[in-house]
Amino acid sequence: MQSPLPHTLNLGILAHVDAGKTSLTERLLHAAGVIDEIGRVDDGNTQTDSLALERRRGITIKSAVVSFRIDGTAVNLIDTPGHPDFIAEVERVLSVLDGAVLVVSAVEGVQAQTRVLLRTLRRLRIPTLVFVNKTDRRGARYEGVLRHIAERLTPDVVPMGSVPGIGTRGARFVPFAEGDEGFGARLCELLAEHDDALLAAYVDDPASLPYDRLRAELARQTRRALVHPVFFGSAVTGVGVPELMRGIRELLPARRGDAGAPASGSVFKVERGAAGEKIAYVRMFSGTVRVRDRFREGKVTGVSVFEQGADVPRDEVRAGQIGKVRGLGDVRIGDVIGVPREGVPAGARHFAPPTLETVVSPLRAADRGALHLALGQLAEQDPLIDLRQDDVRQEVSVSLYGEVQKEVIQATLAEEYGLDVTFRETTTICVERVVGTGAAHEVIDTDPNPFLATVGLRVEPAPVGAGVEFRLGVELGSMPYAFFRAVEETVRETLHQGLHGWRIPDCTVTMTHAGYWPRQSHAHGTFDKSMSSTAGDFRHLTPLVLMDALRAAGTEVHEPMHRFRLDVPADTVGAVLPALARLRAVPHTQTTDGAGASYRLEGDIPAQRVHALEQLLPGLTRGEGELESAFDHYRPVRGGTVPTRERTDHDPLHRKDYLLRVVRRTSGGGREDAAPVTARR
Repeated sequence: MQSPLPHTLNLGILAHVDAGKTSLTERLLHAAGVIDEIGRVDDGNTQTDSLALERRRGITIKSAVVSFRIDGTAVNLIDTPGHPDFIAEVERVLSVLDGAVLVVSAVEGVQAQTRVLLRTLRRLRIPTLVFVNKTDRRGARYEGVLRHIAERLTPDVVPMGSVPGIGTRGARFVPFAEGDEGFGARLCELLAEHDDALLAAYVDDPASLPYDRLRAELARQTRRALVHPVFFGSAVTGVGVPELMRGIRELLPARRGDAGAPASGSVFKVERGAAGEKIAYVRMFSGTVRVRDRFREGKVTGVSVFEQGADVPRDEVRAGQIGKVRGLGDVRIGDVIGVPREGVPAGARHFAPPTLETVVSPLRAADRGALHLALGQLAEQDPLIDLRQDDVRQEVSVSLYGEVQKEVIQATLAEEYGLDVTFRETTTICVERVVGTGAAHEVIDTDPNPFLATVGLRVEPAPVGAGVEFRLGVELGSMPYAFFRAVEETVRETLHQGLHGWRIPDCTVTMTHAGYWPRQSHAHGTFDKSMSSTAGDFRHLTPLVLMDALRAAGTEVHEPMHRFRLDVPADTVGAVLPALARLRAVPHTQTTDGAGASYRLEGDIPAQRVHALEQLLPGLTRGEGELESAFDHYRPVRGGTVPTRERTDHDPLHRKDYLLRVVRRTSGGGREDAAPVTARR
């Protein structure tokens, strides 16, 4: 009989870079008795930054899992990168969290990445505590940071204590108690906004609400992600960390899953072992995965789970736990192990995709094959790298979030694969959107169609974010299902490059015509391919028909736009505004502080211009300007030359000199190689 598992909490630590989340992780592990000495990011000896590159640069690049216990609760803590270039790592972690701690610096306050993270956590309804770190640092603020959080993050916050001596090494955290003047009233006002019964009792007689009821309601609303308690402290000195740990135990939702239910887990990270084998990090939501279990991805050959700071070999990983699973050779990030979770869409996206790309080239021509293999393995760990191979130019392109990510890829290729590479100048990734409705079809055995297939497609625009939907406008039984599947798969592949070479993310494609020749044989019973349609006929014909339909519908290129917030001294606005205009930035609002000493500009700027603005800003504002920006939307390209993406060899439609080698029926009923037929554009 299985021993019962403790309640488990899968907890994410998230923050803007340099807010101190990795240092907080070290302090939590020390307070829980997992480690004897606290590592320092600057010294490169922390538990979660295990990569040599992380230790050298002093930043988190890959998410890492460590474990500890708070009383009877097992906590799997996932330390995530804070730099926006590695937001994809955070994306994958969000799907496996029960709760989160968002770290904010008491000195810098709310920063750009902080806003992106809490906005996403609230949208996904992930219960979140806020920990204001670095209270021992000069310049640390209490009221100022609380006001910053309420203005820039959410007003649904409540401070859980005061900080005497803030901004000095003697700063300490004093938690509010039942008798503290004002705390009960603030707590009651906040909670009443989300509970009608509590509001009615508060209006009748605020003093009638017992403190125990308020604390219980605080826990309930925190677990529903309606409110966010704020703790203060210092990861360096340990101040406030015991109170945060009590808050984690009391306010966040630890669970005990059903280990006897059907297995259901999610893969959020893939790495390779010393022998090159894949190791999948799996969060189990229900059921159990055991050694020798078989799944679509393969057979489980080994399992380890996280316990007290280490991953320990076990025979199984059970509901609520996070385990490292070996033997699943075809596993990929985002795969479901067992049955899917009800109500959770596969492959859900929480952040914007990368908006930059660059061509990677080896310094030695002989390394081209090794480079492609290495990048393929890196793409297993980060699918948003999105490799694009062009065999004609012998080039490989990768997608990026920023220049730091490029530097990390270059260093990783050199250190782990022995490959020295160079990068071309980074360019912006646009998208294409269908602007009208277009249709096209080709009929079997009718010139100029060289394939034994009939395919008709209609393309229509879809709302932003809807994705690609494939519909059947013909009877499902009108031809074998394998042919329909071939058409749908090819439609989705072809839409990776539209008329201008950019991906078409949102549209509806309806199959309007279908036809095939059934399997036919000669008199002696041998299969005659020249007289019978195959899936290959549909895969070759579908792109031609789809591109004709897209040309009839028309597409429009959209460029990625960032929403920016710019704080500058008032006397520099006259220099800043013309610079924004040259960068095609559009300010929407301009506000000034009460004293008129500074201006805040908010608006939109093309993603490709953000780096240029960052470089210009110090000179324009005497080094006093502060810029926040994050991807917000795509905007149609207006005026000038429409950006076109270089075509890859893997999409034959987009090579002007590409010649389809087809087969034509001969008078004798057999097939023979025919003269090449130029693909129609």
